[in-house]
Amino acid sequence: MRLTTLLDTVNQGGSGAWPLTDSTSATDDRQTFDQLVADFIPCRAGDPELWFAERTADVEKAKALCRECPLIEGCLAGAIERAEPWGVWGGEVFVGGVVVATKRGRGRPRKNAAPAA
Repeated sequence: MRLTTLLDTVNQGGSGAWPLTDSTSATDDRQTFDQLVADFIPCRAGDPELWFAERTADVEKAKALCRECPLIEGCLAGAIERAEPWGVWGGEVFVGGVVVATKRGRGRPRKNAAPAA
Protein backbone atom coordinates (compact mmCIF):
# COMPACT_ATOMS: atom_id res chain seq x y z
CA MET A 1 0.00 0.00 0.00
CA ARG A 2 1.38 3.41 -0.91
CA LEU A 3 2.15 5.76 1.97
CA THR A 4 -0.15 8.48 0.66
CA THR A 5 -3.04 6.03 0.45
CA LEU A 6 -2.36 4.83 3.97
CA LEU A 7 -2.16 8.38 5.30
CA ASP A 8 -5.45 9.23 3.59
CA THR A 9 -7.16 6.31 5.32
CA VAL A 10 -5.76 7.33 8.72
CA ASN A 11 -7.38 10.75 8.37
CA GLN A 12 -10.84 11.18 9.91
CA GLY A 13 -11.19 7.55 10.86
CA GLY A 14 -10.63 6.36 7.31
CA SER A 15 -13.32 8.52 5.72
CA GLY A 16 -11.22 9.44 2.69
CA ALA A 17 -8.82 12.12 1.55
CA TRP A 18 -8.29 15.38 3.37
CA PRO A 19 -10.88 17.97 2.36
CA LEU A 20 -9.07 20.71 0.46
CA THR A 21 -11.13 23.89 0.29
CA ASP A 22 -8.32 26.43 -0.13
CA SER A 23 -4.55 26.52 0.27
CA THR A 24 -4.67 28.03 3.77
CA SER A 25 -7.06 25.35 4.96
CA ALA A 26 -4.93 22.65 3.34
CA THR A 27 -1.81 23.93 5.08
CA ASP A 28 -3.62 24.05 8.43
CA ASP A 29 -4.94 20.51 7.89
CA ARG A 30 -1.47 19.19 7.09
CA GLN A 31 0.03 20.88 10.15
CA THR A 32 -2.72 19.45 12.36
CA PHE A 33 -2.15 15.99 10.90
CA ASP A 34 1.61 16.28 11.42
CA GLN A 35 1.07 17.24 15.05
CA LEU A 36 -1.30 14.31 15.61
CA VAL A 37 0.95 11.66 14.10
CA ALA A 38 4.30 13.02 15.32
CA ASP A 39 4.20 10.81 18.41
CA PHE A 40 3.62 7.68 16.30
CA ILE A 41 5.98 8.29 13.39
CA PRO A 42 9.67 8.51 14.37
CA CYS A 43 10.79 10.50 11.32
CA ARG A 44 8.27 13.24 12.17
CA ALA A 45 9.11 13.33 15.88
CA GLY A 46 12.90 13.31 15.81
CA ASP A 47 15.72 15.00 13.96
CA PRO A 48 15.01 14.62 10.21
CA GLU A 49 18.75 14.69 9.45
CA LEU A 50 19.08 11.28 11.12
CA TRP A 51 17.40 9.62 8.12
CA PHE A 52 20.03 11.11 5.80
CA ALA A 53 23.07 10.64 8.05
CA GLU A 54 26.57 9.79 6.89
CA ARG A 55 27.74 7.90 9.98
CA THR A 56 26.92 4.19 10.03
CA ALA A 57 25.81 4.32 13.68
CA ASP A 58 23.29 7.07 12.87
CA VAL A 59 21.97 5.19 9.85
CA GLU A 60 21.49 2.05 11.96
CA LYS A 61 19.67 4.12 14.60
CA ALA A 62 17.29 5.46 11.93
CA LYS A 63 16.65 1.94 10.65
CA ALA A 64 15.87 0.75 14.20
CA LEU A 65 13.43 3.62 14.72
CA CYS A 66 11.74 2.76 11.41
CA ARG A 67 11.09 -0.79 12.61
CA GLU A 68 8.77 0.64 15.29
CA CYS A 69 6.79 2.79 12.83
CA PRO A 70 3.24 1.76 11.89
CA LEU A 71 3.75 3.14 8.36
CA ILE A 72 6.94 1.21 7.53
CA GLU A 73 5.46 -0.87 4.69
CA GLY A 74 3.83 2.07 2.92
CA CYS A 75 6.94 4.21 3.39
CA LEU A 76 9.18 1.55 1.84
CA ALA A 77 6.79 0.93 -1.06
CA GLY A 78 6.60 4.66 -1.80
CA ALA A 79 10.38 5.04 -1.66
CA ILE A 80 10.87 2.15 -4.07
CA GLU A 81 8.25 3.56 -6.42
CA ARG A 82 9.92 7.00 -6.36
CA ALA A 83 13.44 5.49 -6.52
CA GLU A 84 14.53 7.70 -3.63
CA PRO A 85 18.12 8.76 -4.30
CA TRP A 86 19.34 8.28 -0.74
CA GLY A 87 18.41 8.02 2.92
CA VAL A 88 16.59 5.60 5.18
CA TRP A 89 13.05 4.84 4.03
CA GLY A 90 10.85 2.12 5.47
CA GLY A 91 13.73 0.71 7.48
CA GLU A 92 15.97 0.26 4.43
CA VAL A 93 18.97 2.23 3.19
CA PHE A 94 18.74 3.77 -0.29
CA VAL A 95 21.82 4.79 -2.26
CA GLY A 96 21.47 5.87 -5.87
CA GLY A 97 17.79 4.94 -5.95
CA VAL A 98 18.22 1.30 -4.89
CA VAL A 99 18.12 -0.53 -1.56
CA VAL A 100 21.55 -1.50 -0.23
CA ALA A 101 22.43 -3.73 2.72
CA THR A 102 24.70 -1.17 4.40
CA LYS A 103 25.85 2.33 3.69
CA ARG A 104 29.58 2.77 3.24
CA GLY A 105 31.08 5.73 5.06
CA ARG A 106 32.78 8.63 3.32
CA GLY A 107 36.51 8.46 2.64
CA ARG A 108 36.73 4.70 2.52
CA PRO A 109 38.53 3.04 -0.38
CA ARG A 110 36.53 1.38 -3.14
CA LYS A 111 35.80 -2.32 -2.75
CA ASN A 112 37.38 -3.07 -6.12
CA ALA A 113 40.46 -0.84 -5.72
CA ALA A 114 43.35 -1.74 -7.99
CA PRO A 115 46.35 -3.19 -6.14
CA ALA A 116 49.28 -0.84 -5.59
CA ALA A 117 52.17 -1.36 -8.00
